[in-house]
Amino acid sequence: MSIRISNINLDIDDDINELPKRAAKKLRISEKEFKSIKILKKSIDARKKNTIKFNYTIEVQCNTEDKLLARIHDSDVRKEKSDEKREFKFGNMVLKHRPVIVGMGPAGMFAGLILAQNGYAPLIIERGEKVEDRTKTVDNFWKTGNLNTESNVQFGEGGAGTFSDGKLTTRIKDNRCNIVVEEFVKNGAPEEIAYEGKPHIGTDILKKVVKNIRENIIKLGGEILFNSKLEDLIIKENKLQGVVVNGTEIPCECLILAIGHSSRDTYEMLYKNKIFMEPKPFAIGVRIEHPQELINENQYGKYKDHPALKAADYRLTHTTLDNRGVYSFCMCPGGEVVAAASENGRLVTNGMSNYKRDKENANSALVVTVDGDDFKNGREFCKEHRPELKNLNEAYPLWGMEFQRYYEHLAYLAGGSNFHAPLQLVGDFMKDKTSTKIGSVKPTYMPGYELTALSKCLPQYVISALKEGLQNFDKKITGFMDEDTIMTGIETRTSAPVKLTRNEEFESISLKGLYPAGEGAGFAGGIISAAVDGIKVAESIMGKYR
Repeated sequence: MSIRISNINLDIDDDINELPKRAAKKLRISEKEFKSIKILKKSIDARKKNTIKFNYTIEVQCNTEDKLLARIHDSDVRKEKSDEKREFKFGNMVLKHRPVIVGMGPAGMFAGLILAQNGYAPLIIERGEKVEDRTKTVDNFWKTGNLNTESNVQFGEGGAGTFSDGKLTTRIKDNRCNIVVEEFVKNGAPEEIAYEGKPHIGTDILKKVVKNIRENIIKLGGEILFNSKLEDLIIKENKLQGVVVNGTEIPCECLILAIGHSSRDTYEMLYKNKIFMEPKPFAIGVRIEHPQELINENQYGKYKDHPALKAADYRLTHTTLDNRGVYSFCMCPGGEVVAAASENGRLVTNGMSNYKRDKENANSALVVTVDGDDFKNGREFCKEHRPELKNLNEAYPLWGMEFQRYYEHLAYLAGGSNFHAPLQLVGDFMKDKTSTKIGSVKPTYMPGYELTALSKCLPQYVISALKEGLQNFDKKITGFMDEDTIMTGIETRTSAPVKLTRNEEFESISLKGLYPAGEGAGFAGGIISAAVDGIKVAESIMGKYR
């Protein structure tokens, strides 16, 4: 047994060694009586800029825990229950073939790890490269604009999150989150991610963690095939019989589909195979860049340069007068805006930070919600330019995906048709003027940018919503809509445009043996939630098959 103590506050200049003293004071004992102290959570309280504090929740062990709890009546002090080992019953059905996983992002990676740890020897298929090779390919794209459509920021080992910020924040409440964090730490992530209020690994460290998890899966009997693309499903009597990968048939009756939110050709293949899916709302917009110093000053005041504080972040939301959501997304302190395209002729941006978050600019997606009523532009574009989709009606579940493609194509044209990004200063954006020169904020996007008007590649209702959102956010963060602030187009991959509907056993409602998982299936949003979903799907399979 142990004792959990919440709301221990240390001033910004207090030494960490003050923590056991404050804990002992709360328990009215000597700190010498502690056998162990463990930090469970640490967060920053910066509501009062002149008195920034760190708030801790800790776990302590000592010899007189029951006696202490009996005499102390404090809502911040309570008995900490031991982690109960979950009872898990393995199934009895026999698998003729090993489970196959498509995708080595967080969902596929953790599904594979859990299956491998329990003796199921999964085969993982990844269309992109292993993370070491993928990094070289992505770097080359950023420098030259030469895109590899099979291995890029969206596709490859680690998934899209590998080239972001490695954020581990999540809104889901699930004990499996602890499994994910523990595995990350075991495989090289900083120990602080287990207790920081807003944990992140950083792109640079996450690449090493992903490689270590891969090697563990292989040691445990799993197999991973890179540069291997799922091309088709083999189906008989509504049951999965196998898959076609790089032209070769692989038998399997159990397939975890963890494809990520950008595998558009795979969505099309699933549609042709009559896999049930339904359209899902998402959001589109831009990447906005400010000097990191401006964000630090707003969040930390006089302590903006204090060595105990890391680069500040923000999270902003607003509902417009016509009831559209405008919000910041995937905020990257001390980071850079990156080219994130996965198809030729279509331009996408994303944000990225390394572990130290020590670059000059802060960036975030600034996006506006869109849904089925908005997707008509995608429909009209396809009917005009893609004859194979001409006769599809409004019930086609992938119109949201075509909507993304339509505006990504306009962004590609607006940037000069060479993966340079369209860019506009906020001052010009608010006045509907085409930007002609850069001000005090320097763009970080590579391989280059084209000064223009973002109205060339975003619908008018998104432009109007962004303007309203900027005015609201400027009241919350002074200088948010300074004239020299940069907006880079466009951000479209906020989440999957469809949901691959599944039953309570995590199996597709339209095909036995198919298990959609993670963000690409529409059931997660971020590294942790995708990894947890992958674990759930793996557990469902283990609960069915021995």
